[in-house]
Amino acid sequence: MGGYEKLLMEVENNVIIDDTANLPDDISGYYIETNSDNLILLNKNIECTKTKTCTLAEEIGHHYTTFGDISDQSKTENIKQEIKARRWAVQKLIVVEDFIGAFNAGVRNRYELSEFLGVTESFIEMALTHFKCIYGLYCQIDNYVVYFDPLSVLEIIE
Repeated sequence: MGGYEKLLMEVENNVIIDDTANLPDDISGYYIETNSDNLILLNKNIECTKTKTCTLAEEIGHHYTTFGDISDQSKTENIKQEIKARRWAVQKLIVVEDFIGAFNAGVRNRYELSEFLGVTESFIEMALTHFKCIYGLYCQIDNYVVYFDPLSVLEIIE
């Protein structure tokens, strides 16, 4: 089961998802909370499954982490809520160990990593920024060191 399907199952009883919404081209998704329903609109023009998965993850992140109308991104509080939703999406779709798995699978560039993880390259960049905020420039897991800037994985052989 792919990431998109797993996300659908995550909210199947709590959120209505409409992936045929007529949204402006510059808006890939939108979360609406009403008194009676929670609704995620996905732009009908999204054809790439990776883009659709990343967009859905972020909108579900809004469902779990934000409140009210945060569409005015000139307000600091709204920016903070947007960041919370994006962090939720990253934590849902990528863990640091995924970079090690990709390294061991022979993945050597961002495009291949995007394909391996089922997310967009821009989502990978967002994830790397997120992990740098948590761990700093690198993180050691068992006998691997994952560097976030630039992204690289080193295996420690003793």
